[in-house]
Amino acid sequence: MIERILKSKLIEMANKYPIVTLTGPRQSGKSTLLRNSFQDYEYVSLEDPDMRLFATDDPRGFLSTYPDKTIIDEVQRVPSLFSYIQTHTDKENKEGMYMLAGSHNFLLMESVNQSLAGRTAVLKLLPFSHYEMEKGEILPSSVNEEVFKGAYPRIYDKAINPDDYYPFYIQTYVERDVRLLRNIGDLSKFIKFLKLCAGRIGQLLNLSSLANECGISVTAATNWLSILEASYICYLLKPDYNNYAKRLVKTPKLYFYDTGLACSLLDIQNAEQITTHFLRGGLFENLVINEFVKESYNRGVEPGLSFWRDSTGNEVDLLRMVGGKQYAYEIKSGATYSPDFFKGISKWAKLSNTPTEQCFAIYNGDKDIKTSVGQVNGWNHFSLLHEIFLVFLNPPLIYHVFIPSYLIPETTFGDILFLYHA
Repeated sequence: MIERILKSKLIEMANKYPIVTLTGPRQSGKSTLLRNSFQDYEYVSLEDPDMRLFATDDPRGFLSTYPDKTIIDEVQRVPSLFSYIQTHTDKENKEGMYMLAGSHNFLLMESVNQSLAGRTAVLKLLPFSHYEMEKGEILPSSVNEEVFKGAYPRIYDKAINPDDYYPFYIQTYVERDVRLLRNIGDLSKFIKFLKLCAGRIGQLLNLSSLANECGISVTAATNWLSILEASYICYLLKPDYNNYAKRLVKTPKLYFYDTGLACSLLDIQNAEQITTHFLRGGLFENLVINEFVKESYNRGVEPGLSFWRDSTGNEVDLLRMVGGKQYAYEIKSGATYSPDFFKGISKWAKLSNTPTEQCFAIYNGDKDIKTSVGQVNGWNHFSLLHEIFLVFLNPPLIYHVFIPSYLIPETTFGDILFLYHA
């Protein structure tokens, strides 16, 4: 079984809160993680009609049967249960009483905010990260294959072909989950909308264009996009609003939480197709940004990510706040370094007065280069970058880390860095 990074945070929160709520996309591994992390807990799924009826008709009896140390899966199926859980946990006043899990973020968080505010930690679990797959020795052999296969655990656990997995996933999602969230009359139009969104990965969001192509109103497009966000299908990367220039683009960009799902919606049938696909650059960019999103969620925090673009076309693909400093990343799908990588970043760095040590380019190559305008890192070193971020953001006790100088400017090549937690 692949060890999930979120496990340590999950256990930590269970020792601090009476309730821990775990949300994320369907089949991202929530149930498996909870059952593996809390093996002495009872497991109940409200997806089971009998259990759902029990919890609905007799919530007091349900909590009497499961008074403590219980994992309740798909808990959003019985919204009325949350008030009873609140009363029960307030009375007992203990930590780690219930682990709640659900796939419908909107429905789940609506109930959590109404009844469990201040009583529960809320964590998010996405499909496997690049780091988790590498550590688990299941990392695809090429970037294109990694993009194509995506990161849903079942694909790797059961050796399922993506061509078989994702169409069924989409069908189940549309026919079950979407209908739970909102009454959509024409499901075929919704699927078309979903496919159109996939065709706009990495692009500025244009709801009017989406609505026109799909044959729906802008209001409907707005509502449908909110459904996709609430069910962890796609997300919006917001622009940076710092007033470095008078004319900034203030429209968000659209990305998918999983590139494999996006590939299926784009009718990409194998990894080789990605090489010549018109969205190759957008898919690689999506893959990289997803890793930053996952790294944040695995630490139990919201991603502090944005992008920057001015009206003349200068752009930085990704901006990230780390330790009060803003780091810039240009993401390129090409395998050959070019000085043009830093064209947009150099403009932004000059306006924001950011040193070159905080400017990076991540590309699909295997050489790391330190330039006068920033540092270039190959995608195959992303796991090392992840480990270093963990050291700086969550330093427990003492780490001994071998760090090349291109990653941490303050060290010399081959230095052993000792970090102590005060």
